[in-house]
Amino acid sequence: MTHLIEIDGLAKNFGSFAAVRGISFTVDRGEVLGFLGPNGAGKSTTMKMLAGFLTPSAGRATICGHDVVTDGLAARRRLGYLPEGAPAYPDMDAGAFLHFVARIRGLHGAEARTAVARAVERVEIGAVLNQPIETLSKGFKRRVGLAQALLHDPEVLILDEPTDGLDPNQKHQVRALIDSMARDKAIIISTHILEEVDAVCTRAMVIAQGRVLADGTPGELEARSPYHHAVYLRVAGDWPDTVLTDLAALPQVLRVEASGRPNDPGIYVLPKGGADIAPAIRQLADQRRLDIAELRIERGRLDGVFRDITAAAA
Repeated sequence: MTHLIEIDGLAKNFGSFAAVRGISFTVDRGEVLGFLGPNGAGKSTTMKMLAGFLTPSAGRATICGHDVVTDGLAARRRLGYLPEGAPAYPDMDAGAFLHFVARIRGLHGAEARTAVARAVERVEIGAVLNQPIETLSKGFKRRVGLAQALLHDPEVLILDEPTDGLDPNQKHQVRALIDSMARDKAIIISTHILEEVDAVCTRAMVIAQGRVLADGTPGELEARSPYHHAVYLRVAGDWPDTVLTDLAALPQVLRVEASGRPNDPGIYVLPKGGADIAPAIRQLADQRRLDIAELRIERGRLDGVFRDITAAAA
């Protein structure tokens, strides 16, 4: 089977600086890959090489089986790319810009009008089509950039910070759009918003210093968190004597810690190795006749996992 995206040993040097150091991975139809990493990790450089904007120093990348260097035109025909900052021609009206992109993509007449109308409806920019791009808000500029990436209905989408500058409602709309397209495409999203990974991604990859450090589903990465299967517990009133000590003494409990939130008397009970400690906690609560106000099981904290992974590589 041909992967829609295939990267093998991709590297990029700028003089003596190695921005990307031999990255390899594949993305198949139906996958939404969240590309995560601190500033300067090599995310945008990798995406620019895949999109044909930068020539790799080493390695190979293909889109739908077409090498992005030796068969670049065929590769880019199957690609929709939203670059960092969504650059466009500032003096063009948004609608004129999209029709211009349609012509570049080889679309003309009714076919071009249909493609533009479909993209405009998808990203909800009909109200600004007659406005110069330079007069648009950052959020609308981003949505115009997203519209041009979707215009020709490509099999592969590379989106660099697609929700940057959008308000919460607009972010929800874009995430819903990505989710609606995911089944038929291979999508890479570079983002620093970790909630976005959980919202739309089927897979997450963490890179730092130009190398892949982790690759798995969001759930698999969350499982690396010490808060995976941790139990948040809050009782009505004050904590009875020795209960916290008893909780910490349970065989599969790593530690007990305060919630850390103002005016929240709840605690977190962290397990050893992600063990399921909820039954033992409930049993202890019954024995001590605790008046439980809230008990919930945590999934894990992706932000903490991200910090641990990237800090270890620093």
